[in-house]
Amino acid sequence: MTEMTVEELTPEADEVEITGEITELPTPRAVTTKYGQKKITTVTFEDDTGNIDLTLWEEEIDAIEEGAKVHITGAYVREWADDIQLNIGRDGDIEQVEE
Repeated sequence: MTEMTVEELTPEADEVEITGEITELPTPRAVTTKYGQKKITTVTFEDDTGNIDLTLWEEEIDAIEEGAKVHITGAYVREWADDIQLNIGRDGDIEQVEE
């Protein structure tokens, strides 16, 4: 797994490892899934090459704050409403890193 940049992301990219900043962290909303009610939010993830929407769920939301630099592993990219979106896979992880 090699580290990627936002501009290198493509709609079918899997096993993405990427580092950047959470520049916008909207208030989470509640959605009902087959696993019950879950918290979800779409944040703006940014690096030197651009930005992308990143979907966060539940404890991923609590693990970060706006303006934080984060390192993401095990992510994947999917097309959604004519745009691409970064998602963290089941075995993926997001963690705040020190500058």
